[in-house]
Amino acid sequence: MEKLETLLAQIGNRSETVTGTVNPPVYFSTAYRHAGIGESTGFDYIRTGNPTRKIVEEAIARLEGGDQGYAFSSGMAAIQTVLALFESGDEFLVSADLYGGTYRLFERGWRKYGLGFHYVDFADLDAVEETITEKTKAIFLETPTNPLMQETDIAAVSALAKRHGLLLIVDNTFYTPVLQRPIEQGADIVIHSATKYLGGHNDVLAGLVVAKGEDLCQRLAEYQNAIGAVLSPFDSWLLIRGMKTLALRMRQHEENAKRISAFLREHEDVTDVLYPGRGGMLSFRIADEKWVNGFLKSLRLITFAESLGGVESFITYPATQTHADIPEEIRIQNGVCNRLLRFSVGIEHADDLIADLAQAFKHMKEV
Repeated sequence: MEKLETLLAQIGNRSETVTGTVNPPVYFSTAYRHAGIGESTGFDYIRTGNPTRKIVEEAIARLEGGDQGYAFSSGMAAIQTVLALFESGDEFLVSADLYGGTYRLFERGWRKYGLGFHYVDFADLDAVEETITEKTKAIFLETPTNPLMQETDIAAVSALAKRHGLLLIVDNTFYTPVLQRPIEQGADIVIHSATKYLGGHNDVLAGLVVAKGEDLCQRLAEYQNAIGAVLSPFDSWLLIRGMKTLALRMRQHEENAKRISAFLREHEDVTDVLYPGRGGMLSFRIADEKWVNGFLKSLRLITFAESLGGVESFITYPATQTHADIPEEIRIQNGVCNRLLRFSVGIEHADDLIADLAQAFKHMKEV
């Protein structure tokens, strides 16, 4: 198989033979002509399948080492569809440090339909194993977690899941297949908010799922079609364009993040830097909560915004943005305190980013 960089750059090339186009066309048609009863081109209706979306789905399946890929209108739509696999009474073990939007969907959405969620620390697998009951059906991991950047040993959790007959679902948004391929480590399902690094340009809302195993893939395909939260043709094309440069971007994100984490660790107004040593995401805590707003207001280059993974650097305040729907006592207990900032390090020159941080630290106490 070609190297990952080659697979990414070649997404969509040779996808049709009539014109020889290198850049794949966007197929906007919602319906497809049938020559007769039982005669189909493989496409019938846009919700079930679309040629442009198919390119994305086949690409992510190959990149992640899965059997089938599925493209959705958002990362949350992807998670919603995966949860449709389960029945009332089923329970999940979930990363205690979790994106607030996922927590909201679990607690305000699926819990009222009878699903149960138990939030655990996967650093202690013996303790995790003790929480498993006959109702436990799946494990849902973020690794690294959002926003505390805690990594989990996927292979070890996979071994645990297989001993108990559980599905292992991994959110791979932060690392992408460039840095981590969970299916190769035993995961059954991989989820991406493709809005983030895969799209990479803050211009497309998308979610992806990859699964391994014929029966599981068939069930996911049925729910994708039935629920219908699929990715549009044009957004599929935007995602294809973004994914082509993913490997290049991830290298620059990581190079910058390493330099910035080193700078932050030496700064007197920073008490903690949470960076696992790879990727472009990090978090840090400012020494005093009252300086947070002044720091954000003082930024001139880095953008205070609620997203991540784009070429532009973003800083997010989880307490009022991404994790605002988690009850404050739970949020703070988990470590997402009111001094914590999450930094999606972009691909600008690291010197310029560090200079912006330095001047923001200097002026934050004056605001």
